[in-house]
Amino acid sequence: MEGLIGSFQYSRMAPVAAIVFCVVLLITCLLGAWAMRSVAGALWPALGWFVTSFVLSMPAASGSVIITSTTAGKWYLYGGTVCALTGVGLSFVVLARGARTRPR
Repeated sequence: MEGLIGSFQYSRMAPVAAIVFCVVLLITCLLGAWAMRSVAGALWPALGWFVTSFVLSMPAASGSVIITSTTAGKWYLYGGTVCALTGVGLSFVVLARGARTRPR
């Protein structure tokens, strides 16, 4: 849902909305990992965002594009990619560290 909503609303306030959507994606990934106590909790929102956003950024046969090559579009796609990968990576590091410190 984040990818679908963000793909249509990223250009509302120039690049500000795109940056806000990226930060929300990062928070979603981290909260998903925390709630599930698994990296999969961060991976599934990130994968859903990747698939939705990148499919919607490809041009259609008619030539229309939903995510355009503007400053806001670039911030949304590249920033979202960085935030999704950061969320998955941070959840992996935090959960791996937590597994080491737990008594058996």
